[in-house]
Amino acid sequence: MDSPEVTFTLAYLVFAVCFVFTPTEFHSAGLTVQNLLSGWLGSEDAAFVPYHLRRTSATLLCHSLLPLGYYVGMCFAASDKQLYSLGQAPEAWQLFLLLAVTLPTIASTVIYYWSCDQWAHHPLARTLALYALPQSDWWAVASSVNTEFRRIDKFATGAPGARVIVTDTWVMKVTTYRVHVAQQQDVHLTVTESQQHELSPDSNLPVQLLTIHVAGTSPGVQAFDIRSWRHALVACRHVPV
Repeated sequence: MDSPEVTFTLAYLVFAVCFVFTPTEFHSAGLTVQNLLSGWLGSEDAAFVPYHLRRTSATLLCHSLLPLGYYVGMCFAASDKQLYSLGQAPEAWQLFLLLAVTLPTIASTVIYYWSCDQWAHHPLARTLALYALPQSDWWAVASSVNTEFRRIDKFATGAPGARVIVTDTWVMKVTTYRVHVAQQQDVHLTVTESQQHELSPDSNLPVQLLTIHVAGTSPGVQAFDIRSWRHALVACRHVPV
């Protein structure tokens, strides 16, 4: 029979991988950062930008705590190693604990920096600031994004960790730790890969799965890739291809 520490290690490894990459089963069970912290995160529909400012920060912190959670669990699963006593724990485990404490410390420092000046240092806020008019700030742009996201005619597709959202003005990609945002009139789309699929579940017609490179024409706008069916390209109404 496997020892308790091996069993716990394997179980925790599976849990950690699923918690980070969140398969459908974890989403159905509500074992996601978005669901566990839903009361604090608020509603994405009501305030898209503030929601993702908090979500990306909370996700970074929660994921950084996973090694520390493993160490705490091993204190019980391998009690003979006396991991709960720093002076008696093996040197390798002392180094692991140092790493496990350092990761959330760094994450907390980064999140604190992001939140300063009303989140002005967050990567999402800095991207939106590139589109702000001289007499306004990034919150005015965020308000525009929030308004367009609430509209029912937006296009949204993809898994929770790689969603693609297209509104009248914006092209957005929501990932685990970041939200990429670009203004449609400010980007150029390049199809870098195309995969033909026999049938679409909606129309029973052949469809294409495209990988599209979204490159901003303005300095400072970071390029990103989106992967979606061909109708995602059609949703970008004002973008040169």
